Parts: sequence; structure tokens; C-alpha cells
Amino acid sequence: MRIVVALGGNALSKRGEPLTAEGQRESIRIAAGSLAALLEAGHEVVITHGNGPQVGYLALQGGVFPLDVLGAETDGMIGYVLQQELDNAYMPDAQYATLLTQIEVDPDDPAFQAPTKFIGPIYSHEDAEKLGKERGWTIGQDGAHFRRTVPSPRPKRILELGVIELLLAQKVIVICAGGGGIPVVQKADGSMIGVEAVIDKDHASGLLARELNADAFLMLTDVEGVFEGWGTPEQAIIPYATPHMLEMMSFPAGSMGPKVEAACDFALGTGGFAAIGRLSDCMQLVDGTTGTRIGLKP
Repeated sequence: MRIVVALGGNALSKRGEPLTAEGQRESIRIAAGSLAALLEAGHEVVITHGNGPQVGYLALQGGVFPLDVLGAETDGMIGYVLQQELDNAYMPDAQYATLLTQIEVDPDDPAFQAPTKFIGPIYSHEDAEKLGKERGWTIGQDGAHFRRTVPSPRPKRILELGVIELLLAQKVIVICAGGGGIPVVQKADGSMIGVEAVIDKDHASGLLARELNADAFLMLTDVEGVFEGWGTPEQAIIPYATPHMLEMMSFPAGSMGPKVEAACDFALGTGGFAAIGRLSDCMQLVDGTTGTRIGLKP
């Protein structure tokens, strides 16, 4: 099968723990072992990843560069470690490529007026309010904590799609669309320019999966799957759902909501299945023995 696997930014940086090179590498090592199982089973794998925590930490260091440039910087950083750990976990003669991926967005997307995408570390309410005033940030509540929020426009077009297809035709394992891709808009003269935003990684990965006509779309995160009644005593994992079933439920806009939407869009657009689950559970998600599977039929 052709499988697009999206690694969550929070899965690559443990929630509530300081972001360090050692901690990030350890999380990526777990992901690489899980991905290696897919490759050893003969699947064609395209890898994407989040970068919200990483971009947020870089943005704290003085704010010299805009978010699109910071996104490109973190794509290279995460891609480098992913390539190295995949090489350690899988066949030594496999070929990998990390591709900086520009993704076009609409400059009139309403997301620019209502920032909801979480980036950076978690804060207490007091610290978040202080930083918001000092830096002009928009702050949102992420569970029991608070984080910076930025605009997250919907992806329209993957500029490097043709390059990705060429690499796949040569049996290259591609790491691309990191952090949702580098957000760009088209100017009146036809040229492209980056914008201050972070595209949701799951929507960008879902668009990529549809454009590549993938058979499956996996979203790996730091929770077991999609839960009904999350955060309540009655919470329960949803092992399988159709898009219609999930449309009747409500999920947080800044976290599980985009994953569910991207999964439904993929299932409806391709007839394939999407699955949401833990970083270490790639093969089990493909087999349907853990996590949440979204498809048109059981």
C-alpha cells in the first residue's frame, strides 16, 4: 500500500517537558522504529511531521525571522534527525530525501482573523497573559494549560507535488510537507511569498495523501486515538467511525478537530482509510487493532 504517515509535533516533543535535542531524538527514534515496520512489510511510505513546539521555541528567541522561515528551519532540523534514525532502524541501502515543501494558501482565508493553531510550549494562565501583552501574541487554552495561537489557513496547492512524485518513482522514501508545509501566497504578478502562519499539519498531510492517491493516511500523536467525551469520566475511545458518524460529534479546534476533519476528507475523497493513534503503533493502526480507524465501511 501507499501510506502517508503524519507525525505529530507534540508526539515528537513530549507535552509538558522541555524541548531538548536529546528528547526530540528519542521521540524520533521511536517513530523511526515504528515506520521501519511499515517499510519492512513492503509498504510505500511518505512521511510528514508537525513542528508546532519547535517553531514556537524558535519564535521565543527574539522574533527576528517570520513563521514561514522558522518553519523551513525546523523542517530541515527534524528531517535530518528523521533520516538518520530511519537509516539506523531500516535497511542501510534505502534512500531518503527531506524536501522543503511550499504550500499555497488563500490570503483571504478567515483563519487569518481567528488564530487557533497552537505553537510553542505550554504556560500557566499568568505567564501566558504576560507574554501575550509583551509580544502581542494571541493566547488560547490547550487543555489545562495555555499556549500561543497563530493563524492556520487551509492548504490549497502543494507546489512541490511533482518533485515528490518523481522521488517516489525512484523508490526514495520522502519526508515532506513538514509542519504543514511552508505557507505561501501568490501575489498579483504571479510570484510567491511566505506568510506569517502555520498550516495545520494534518490538513496539509491529508491534501498530500489525496493528491498522491494514497491507500491509507495515518496520523500519529501522543494519545491512543479519538475519544468520545474526552476529559470526562465517561470518555471512551472510538475504534471505528465513518465520516458521517464523526460529523455528529464535536472535537477541539486546536488539537483533535483538524485530525478528524482531515481523516474524513481523505476517506470521502479516496475511499481509503485514515487512522489516528500513538507514535509507536504504525503497524497496529494499519491492521486496525488499535487507535481509531475512519473509513466509508467497516
